[in-house]
Amino acid sequence: MADIVITEFMDETPIHDLARRHDTLYRPDLADRPEELLAALADARALIVRNRTQVREALLDAAPKLKIVGRLGVGLDNIDLDACKARGIQVFPATGANDDGVAEYVIAAIMTLLRGAFHAQEEMLAGLWPRTRLMGREIAGKTLGLIGFGAIARKTAARAGALGMAINAYDPFLPAEHAAWAEAIRHETLETMLPVCDAISLHVPLGDGTRNMLDAAMFALMKPDAVVINAARGGVLDEAALADALKAGRLGGAALDVFAREPLTAEAAAVFLGAPNLILTPHIAGVSVESNIRVSAVTAANVLKALEELS
Repeated sequence: MADIVITEFMDETPIHDLARRHDTLYRPDLADRPEELLAALADARALIVRNRTQVREALLDAAPKLKIVGRLGVGLDNIDLDACKARGIQVFPATGANDDGVAEYVIAAIMTLLRGAFHAQEEMLAGLWPRTRLMGREIAGKTLGLIGFGAIARKTAARAGALGMAINAYDPFLPAEHAAWAEAIRHETLETMLPVCDAISLHVPLGDGTRNMLDAAMFALMKPDAVVINAARGGVLDEAALADALKAGRLGGAALDVFAREPLTAEAAAVFLGAPNLILTPHIAGVSVESNIRVSAVTAANVLKALEELS
């Protein structure tokens, strides 16, 4: 049986590095095959996952030798950290490895939503010329509001600032004296920040304090032409309330890369039908060719080092 089990896609070169030193099972479909996954973990000391594999009690009970979980990314809401700690299992996120990908996604989404000129293919192919309707807005001179001001948010701010945006941020967990605040106007509440922003981007984990933190009341505080981007975690905004605001013309647009339920089913997606200027993507913001290489390399190195320390 395998010493290392990898349940989701990963760059091939680090897989070969792992396999040269340890018996490694690479099955990127195991996240969707729970019974096969549990059977594969019988002798595994290390498990490598992305965000779909649920590392919960049932999985941990099936892996009595497990000591290491490598996360191909940074979000940990699919991993029961308390249960891992109780079993002496170390969890290693790939901190920083996909920051650039997410920051670029956010900027691309803001520019696409503000400009509004990239959804006209059907009209153009039909021989129409909707030039006046597609007159959009420039990013320069607009105000960006960042909810959370950690590493990814700061990289987003640097790119936005270079394009001429004013940076505002809200992060009650970042001390007021932190050097990062030199690059942004600090807000102590969302209620003061949201009304002044042309674009709002979420950069927070999912938890009791952040679940649906952007709800109908918060959307009502925003400018009616503001755009919202969530490439952080599903569940930190109220999807139905967002869709209602878009349909009612109380928001200018939105881009969602993460959802309360993933994968997004047709039933769950129905709430968005008819919502204008909306971009939906399948949790891909942090996944690029380059970031996949970085994330995979960092995770493999973390797992190898931890296995060596166990020996």
